[in-house]
Amino acid sequence: MNAVPRRCRTYHRPLLDAPLLDACQETGLAERRCFLNMRPVTPSIHRSSFPSSPIPVWLVLLMMLAKADGTHARDMAWTPLFNGRDLEGWVNVNCAPDTFRATNGVIFCTGFPTGELRTRRMYQNFALELEWRHLRPQGNAGVFVWADALTAPGQPFIRAVEVQVLDGREGPGHTSDGDIFPIHGARMIPENGRGGDRAFPTEKRMKPSPEWNHYRIECTNGAIALAVNGKVVTRGREASPRKGYICLESEGSPIEFRNLRIQEWPVEKALAPDHIARPDEHFVSLYNGLDLAGWLTRADTARHWRAQDWVLDHDGKKGEGDPHLWTEEEFGDFVLVADWRWTAKPVAKPLPVIRSDGTRGLNPDGSEELREVLDAGDSGIYLRGDLNSEVNIWCWPVGSGELCKYREDVKRSAEARAAATPKRRADKPPGQWNRFVVTLRGNRVSVELNGERVIDQAELDGIPHRGRIGLQHHGSPIQFANLFIKRLD
Repeated sequence: MNAVPRRCRTYHRPLLDAPLLDACQETGLAERRCFLNMRPVTPSIHRSSFPSSPIPVWLVLLMMLAKADGTHARDMAWTPLFNGRDLEGWVNVNCAPDTFRATNGVIFCTGFPTGELRTRRMYQNFALELEWRHLRPQGNAGVFVWADALTAPGQPFIRAVEVQVLDGREGPGHTSDGDIFPIHGARMIPENGRGGDRAFPTEKRMKPSPEWNHYRIECTNGAIALAVNGKVVTRGREASPRKGYICLESEGSPIEFRNLRIQEWPVEKALAPDHIARPDEHFVSLYNGLDLAGWLTRADTARHWRAQDWVLDHDGKKGEGDPHLWTEEEFGDFVLVADWRWTAKPVAKPLPVIRSDGTRGLNPDGSEELREVLDAGDSGIYLRGDLNSEVNIWCWPVGSGELCKYREDVKRSAEARAAATPKRRADKPPGQWNRFVVTLRGNRVSVELNGERVIDQAELDGIPHRGRIGLQHHGSPIQFANLFIKRLD
């Protein structure tokens, strides 16, 4: 909060901001401050009201610079982040179309599925003000600052610094009074911490549901401060990223936001790239977290492919029809982001070894080379509706990302078969989340798995120009999440 200006005995306009007045007092000139920015109480002013001795020019300049430096940012204009009518300027990251909606001058959030609504542009140094209220006791939500554009791998949340929006839940590791903490790869040093990276409020100022609360969040050069209902209670510093998007979080309970506005402050110097959030690359979500809208479904499909909040769950079983799950829409060139994990208990099993040239390994006696691994199942992702163009998900020693049909085609060149074979195994252990980033241009595909490129520009002979994306049934239970696509054509 801004310091309350002090007033002169003779003049009734605010004089100097507290930092400047303190500087004057330190130099013994506290009573000589009435010459700056004042209006007389009466039209007649006696000379004796002014300082009897001159003030050095250097001190006048110092005071003017101090005042300008202390108030410049706070004199900048405020910009509404919500126009009261619609969600212009906001992006639905991974929620259903109606999870967030503008109604009656507020942004209403249902709380389902878990996910975020983010600003269309990034912010670095700023003050953010908003009001919020939970519509049910013990509600949970959050405001994220300096956030990435997309969710973190295996999470419905975004890498960011979170300002907690919680009602009536207290525990040894959290409060309902305005905690601040970094999430999913972000960093921050807390003030008033308890040994971790979470900053705890210094006092309780939160009003219970369904009353409105006011937040003022100041973010400057990696430092963050939260004022709850008019008083700063929580602080952190040295955050990274320190430039990114602002998000409103949906997390299981209905909530309303209103009177969102931002005041941007000057940036002193360009940031290092690692302090800047990952930018918007125009990805859109293929899964809404509530149902299978946007996917081809039948009654038996819906029984075995189920929406479970932000996770799309497959039980590994099938009905009488096509067991795979296909998008309604067809795609040409694209980048696909897809998180996946095994849900079955892994079993130690000897499985074939695939050499880097795509051939199966052989022992000296000519028998098939096997290696024991933890096996949890088999699945994959089909590209452009083609059952031959499958990015494999499995537990074989060679790793996921393999293009099985092309690798096994002995009619193809040795170079082409090697290109369809993963360069390295990048899978995480069964039960942990993995992230694919699949790039398809023309008939060339590249696959990144957990940040490592395992397939590089492999050629997919005969793949159609357009087609649906399919999640494969192969008899194994598996979960998918964070399904995003960016069109390249």
